[in-house]
Amino acid sequence: MGVLAVIAKRLDALVGPGVMLLYPLYASLRAIESPSTLDDQQWLTYWIIYSFITLFELSCYTVLQWVPFWAYVKLIFCAWLVLPMFHGAAYIYDKYIRKYVKIGGLVGSHYTEEQRKVLQMMSLDARKSVEQYVDKNGWDAVERAIRAAEKETKKR
Repeated sequence: MGVLAVIAKRLDALVGPGVMLLYPLYASLRAIESPSTLDDQQWLTYWIIYSFITLFELSCYTVLQWVPFWAYVKLIFCAWLVLPMFHGAAYIYDKYIRKYVKIGGLVGSHYTEEQRKVLQMMSLDARKSVEQYVDKNGWDAVERAIRAAEKETKKR
């Protein structure tokens, strides 16, 4: 029982680096190499939130050392942020951060919410090109191009 008690007491130190650093590092590297920007959003947001948590810990260390379950709260929160079944970091970005971030070249109001999300995932230059293409050919042409690109990706 002594070994299990020690493991239970130090579970955060055993599991924490893998959950909070190793897996996010691996997933971030994969996101860089993938063509999708959705996973980039997830992992960039994770690293921003993790940085804020670390800054908070460094600033409030003297208080946090008296909070008995802080390490486990942090571990559970970070697990929620990184686990693929939850995508907590992307959720936080979508629900709380996105409305406060002003991206250059805001998307026009004549697009639907779904269309705005697609356009906001693009770089400013790509967004301008797509908006010009939409003005010329309509949104249906963009959707056909997206479907064709998805079919091409599936073939590979």
